[in-house]
Amino acid sequence: METVFQLIAVLAILAGTAFSVLGVLGYVRMPDIYTRLHATAKVGVFGGVLLLIATVVWTPFSAGKGLVLIFYLLLTGPVTSHALGSAAYRIGVPLRGAIRDDLTENGDGSNDPH
Repeated sequence: METVFQLIAVLAILAGTAFSVLGVLGYVRMPDIYTRLHATAKVGVFGGVLLLIATVVWTPFSAGKGLVLIFYLLLTGPVTSHALGSAAYRIGVPLRGAIRDDLTENGDGSNDPH
């Protein structure tokens, strides 16, 4: 049974590390803050959750504590990304190569009422 837990933990570590590496690559490759947030937030949360699963399975770490940490990570990850993206938009960080901007009055990036 110990071997099965070790196998699950190793697979979770490999998958979590892969997600984390993809997040770093997305951060490096994407052109602006909005696409970078999209790349890093999603895979960063999944990477962290998988690493926590590996910790719960492999070590004598309490499963209850691990599940609480996973819950809070899943809860706060998207909220943090949304707050960062919203703050960047409000201070005027430009969208790079945007075709349209749905948050402006006209949806085309201009505030011209005509």
